[in-house]
Amino acid sequence: MIGRLSGVLVQKAPPLVLLDVHGVGYEVDVPMSTFYNLPALGAPVVLLTHFVVREDAQVLFGFLTEPERATFRQLVKISGVGPRTALSILSGLSVDELAQAVSRQDGARLVKVPGIGKKTAERLLLELKGKLGPDLALPAATPASDSQADITQALQALGYSEREAAAALKALPAEVGVSEGIRLALKSLNR
Repeated sequence: MIGRLSGVLVQKAPPLVLLDVHGVGYEVDVPMSTFYNLPALGAPVVLLTHFVVREDAQVLFGFLTEPERATFRQLVKISGVGPRTALSILSGLSVDELAQAVSRQDGARLVKVPGIGKKTAERLLLELKGKLGPDLALPAATPASDSQADITQALQALGYSEREAAAALKALPAEVGVSEGIRLALKSLNR
């Protein structure tokens, strides 16, 4: 099995990248989370890989981080979730966002990922519960987390992405109320 490739990034065409490893070009499919963090063309890069052999194809999937690869491997173990679907999930959600959705049993968050229907989302929630690793588990809920969740939902309702909302939340004081938190978050997002 090919577990890691180290070479020069030759081509990027989402979700495919071409990696030159000592004169051999490897085509590697990567999730968008990895794609956005790749260096410029011609730069050296190391990808952790997962090699899939089927009757009609041999496909390499690449990841910049071990948590991404480990999550991908957990996803492809689930009945009805193939490598392409797992790649789509990791392109639509970060590993942390997926862990949060699973720990909160938030099927609505998973359904937002292209290619994931209600039944698949329910299966993912059931099968992934407790399997995404202890480092990905959420801390125990605190009273502040309820207001933070409300602030996040309000920002997303206003059209901000989950990442933008999360970044704005980090800048807020720990015990801020919902209305004050929304006001401060909007102020920081509009800078």
